[in-house]
Amino acid sequence: MRFSVDPWDPSYGTSDDGERGESTSEVDAAVELAPGQWRPIPVDPAVVAPQAVLFVDGVRRVDAQVWVDDGDGGAAPGLCASYAAGVICSCDEQGAHLVDAVVRHGVFTTATDAEDIATPAGRYAAHTASPRRDIPPMQALSLALQVDLAAAELWAAGTARDLSGSADDLLVVDGPLHGRENLPRAIGFIKSHRTEYLENGLRKVVGTLGPRERTPVFRIDGSWARYSWYLRLPCPPGTPWAGIVRIECSATLPAAGAALLASLSQTTLPRFASTAYKDSRAPQNLYPIGGLERALRRRLGDPALMYRALRRAAAA
Repeated sequence: MRFSVDPWDPSYGTSDDGERGESTSEVDAAVELAPGQWRPIPVDPAVVAPQAVLFVDGVRRVDAQVWVDDGDGGAAPGLCASYAAGVICSCDEQGAHLVDAVVRHGVFTTATDAEDIATPAGRYAAHTASPRRDIPPMQALSLALQVDLAAAELWAAGTARDLSGSADDLLVVDGPLHGRENLPRAIGFIKSHRTEYLENGLRKVVGTLGPRERTPVFRIDGSWARYSWYLRLPCPPGTPWAGIVRIECSATLPAAGAALLASLSQTTLPRFASTAYKDSRAPQNLYPIGGLERALRRRLGDPALMYRALRRAAAA
């Protein structure tokens, strides 16, 4: 029996679900090449990497699940969470360095009269989330937390360019670009695959990509529009989708501009690909993103201390 082992840490799920759900979005595969001409596209030697690459990411941690008294003998569910967003800049002058970071603490609840929670370890700002019938309450609160984390990432990304000091840069957002499409020279970096966007004939092109090769650009029109392409990062031989990432950029760009960003991603991102002995999500978890995640988690505070602080505040 021949088999290969995916280096992706299974505690994060899988990098490729295999049984990917079919997308309901309309896909235009003829943006860069006609579907009948699809083939792996090699690195363009004429495309030069930018002077600075900015990586944006965020982390979150639930410190405690709480119940907020509604004053009528009932209680509404809540999540007390710490979360942070930041930017790491990689440039020739300073190497990789943290440009900016923002840390927030919040209590997310369906209680309409929620107030901030002051603790010895910091203040948890109140956020009221509307209850939803289609999902459990805690899932709705988790989504509300994610929305505020995305807002923090957007703020960090918007200020990063002013602080990086470089006019020639590329902004890499860890995850979908949704909500950040208006940021100039920005791409979304998707590490795992849950949805199938390409028909079977074009999907096979992805499996034939060599290291640093990409697919032609295609356009996805659904709940929001964007250009996208697949890229294989350098990695040991394995499954057909080993080291494959999907990248997207704003649909407001002309097709030629999207193709240029696609070529720029080929020149730029593979040099940041991680290796399995250093990162359990190699090669998709790029080194600067992994470093940014560690730096942000250190700023969240000790989880045991935050939990005790919340218990003390509740008792008071």
